[in-house]
Amino acid sequence: MKKISIFSTILLTLLFLTSCNSTPKSNNGHLKILASTTFLADIAQNIAGDRAKVDSLLPFDADPHAYQPAPSDVADISASNVLILNGLKYESFIQPLLNNADGDRLIITASSGLEPRQLEEEPGVIANDPHMWLDPKRVIKYVENIRDGLIKADPAGANIYNANAKAYIMQLNNLDAWIVEQVNTIPADQRLLVTNHEALGYFADRYGFTIVATVIPSVSTDASTSAKELAAAIDQVKASHAPAIFLDKVENSKLANQIAEETGIKVVDDLHLESLTNGTPAATYIDMMKHNVMRIVDGLK
Repeated sequence: MKKISIFSTILLTLLFLTSCNSTPKSNNGHLKILASTTFLADIAQNIAGDRAKVDSLLPFDADPHAYQPAPSDVADISASNVLILNGLKYESFIQPLLNNADGDRLIITASSGLEPRQLEEEPGVIANDPHMWLDPKRVIKYVENIRDGLIKADPAGANIYNANAKAYIMQLNNLDAWIVEQVNTIPADQRLLVTNHEALGYFADRYGFTIVATVIPSVSTDASTSAKELAAAIDQVKASHAPAIFLDKVENSKLANQIAEETGIKVVDDLHLESLTNGTPAATYIDMMKHNVMRIVDGLK
């Protein structure tokens, strides 16, 4: 009996030490992965494959900049053991939810290791631009960060995560090449963007566009525009001869329409920059990018 007791004690001690050094698992022994947004969930799902399901905290067509958390969000985070965030203060709503969530989780910051664009939104106030996913080349780093995080959370799935990440990176490189082809149909001096807020900076840098004006001079849609700033935007549009204003479908188009009336340019208000759609035209991240590129290219012709 004494030998059994000693063996049992050793076994229980080993099990305890193992559990202390492992990533928290869900009740069924599998990872419960939650991403902050739909496009991050889709990117992560391509890496997780059939080994795990990735859910999105925010619903389709939600604007993360202006998102108001629901009580169920705390429960969703509490049920997760891996949480994927964009970072760069994009999820400004997340900290109170984390403070109130139960349990432990691995947090993966998809943009970690990437150098952000910086904008002076007000005199002396510098903001990092979080919209890195609108450059597919930067999303490759997202994939690597998510892959490494999932391997840390689930070492047994390393081969799957590595293979899926490699395959998806190939798709991202193909997407980048396709975008270059589409953009090259627009002469370089006509690649002029007027945007509703500062969302397309990384896209512009990657593909040779010039952003001549923004309706809301901020990286967030949850900001305001002064009469002076609006007048300056109108002057910039007139001086540039840009043909269109581009904005996300979920953005308020009132000021964009006002600028269009003053300048005679058109408004393209059906981009999907911050969220996927439940079905076409932006059911996946790659679909979202292709839709946006075609709308921008068509809008500039």
